[in-house]
Amino acid sequence: MSKPARRVTISDMADALGLTKSTVSRAMNGYTDISPATQLRVKRMAEQMNYQPLSHAQAIKTGRTRALGFVLQLSDHDAHRPFLAEFLAGLSAGASDEGYTLTVASADSDATLFDTFRSLRRDGKADGFVLPRAMVRDPRVALLRDMDVPFVLYGRQEDPTGCSWFDIRGEDAIHEAVLHLAELGHSRIAFINGGTKYSYARLRHQGFVAGMAGAGLDIDHGLVVENKVTLAEGQAAAARLLDLPEPPTAIVCAVDRAALGVYRAAAQRGLSIGSDLSVTGYDGIEDGTHVHPALTTFAVDNRDAGARLAKLLIRRLRGEDPETLRETASAQFINRGSTGPRHDECRNNISMGGKQ
Repeated sequence: MSKPARRVTISDMADALGLTKSTVSRAMNGYTDISPATQLRVKRMAEQMNYQPLSHAQAIKTGRTRALGFVLQLSDHDAHRPFLAEFLAGLSAGASDEGYTLTVASADSDATLFDTFRSLRRDGKADGFVLPRAMVRDPRVALLRDMDVPFVLYGRQEDPTGCSWFDIRGEDAIHEAVLHLAELGHSRIAFINGGTKYSYARLRHQGFVAGMAGAGLDIDHGLVVENKVTLAEGQAAAARLLDLPEPPTAIVCAVDRAALGVYRAAAQRGLSIGSDLSVTGYDGIEDGTHVHPALTTFAVDNRDAGARLAKLLIRRLRGEDPETLRETASAQFINRGSTGPRHDECRNNISMGGKQ
């Protein structure tokens, strides 16, 4: 009976490369004091020799488990959003590419959220955390700063001290939406914003203001509604706007769910989306393709976002300055049938509740 093959050790790797064990170990773990060329050379040799580190021993030596943490807040309105599956797939792929795993946990209330972070860290199940949907005043950031635990945010912070992030420039998208509607002749443009406790809502509001200024239009603050994130909330907000003595001819929505609610409010008043009333959304959810006409929106690549956040967190775990790890990307404008030219008869139709 043949003996099992001897496991390749880090000493074998060091001898083969003519490097010290310390250099090989630090190269395998991505430390920034080891040049990229040396890191690549070591990793290629590891593949050739089929070297596999003992993860338990490695964790004891480094204090790391090579695991990224993600805590899903079930109390948050985004808990079951369609984006989650794609986002988690991207996180997992980004972690796996660098030899890390992803630990996913959930907290059923805000009260248990902090305990979940502490237990994952205490039990060695996560070296650092990806924080979805950054908040204006984010208690998760304060906690992890106090714990001296690395983290990255999906979203930006007003106080950026010690923060790393990846974000989509939603403010640019809303700005573009306003200019798109203005080019179609709309001047009375409403804005239904998302949850104002989140950083994205503040930024998208800024984008609306900038878009109106860029189009040379005055903002009627009676046409700006905040904290609407669900279909029902969007429907109620649109109903109020459309029943005004001078209703808007176009509505920009910070989230697609609210935009789909606008469809319902319009239908109840006999209004046709795209001709009587123009609507834009943001997110690019699949439900926006199933309404008639399909929703003009800005799509976000959530899989890519997850992968990029994973890689940023790993770079931070490897010692890079968190304040140098900040990236943004653009949403993709998808021009469908829910926007159209403003006609004089369009304003009259809205004012009459769709009745001629």
